[in-house]
Amino acid sequence: MFVIVGLGNPGSKYARQRHNIGYVVADTIAARYGLSAPRRRFQGRALSGEIDGERVLLLKPETFMNESGRAVRSALNFHKLRARDAIVIHDELDLAPGKVLIRKGGGHAGHNGLRSLHSQIGPDYRRIRVGIGHPGDKHRVHRHVLGDFAAAERPLFAKLAEAIAESLPLALAGDDPGFMTRVALLCPRPKPPKPQPTQGAGNAG
Repeated sequence: MFVIVGLGNPGSKYARQRHNIGYVVADTIAARYGLSAPRRRFQGRALSGEIDGERVLLLKPETFMNESGRAVRSALNFHKLRARDAIVIHDELDLAPGKVLIRKGGGHAGHNGLRSLHSQIGPDYRRIRVGIGHPGDKHRVHRHVLGDFAAAERPLFAKLAEAIAESLPLALAGDDPGFMTRVALLCPRPKPPKPQPTQGAGNAG
């Protein structure tokens, strides 16, 4: 059995924020695999069912991001599971928008949700890191993370959530490279715009 966790903050005012991409992906997973109706359990919203023959509990903590670890610890303890049985989906500043990586362990890199998880269950859970891009200036990070997705970004992240959901059985089977390859094929990252030539370039001399 796996506990799949989508990190985010509860409430409509947070729903479109980049920090809530974990919630977005969790909702997409629930819809794709026909999981149970959500119930208030483990200090969050919990859904259950099977994905590709694997029993799963899908959890959206409602403790707010900074206390996410309490909800996850409660779910793991109830089901007598360990950190390695959890897969946590979260936003990642240090990845370009649309890039997805999965890994086990590592640091929290200042992410408050991961910081809480580290303190409550340790670092040995797996995490699906969903790139939201860096604003380029550390003073703009807070506003970027807690800002709503721009209208132009929304189709990309909706498609990315679908790709993660479709590829999830590979992650549950332990095929992390296969999972990442499948996501990249289903949702290729947009190419950066080509630099425009400087007006009048080539006329000097």
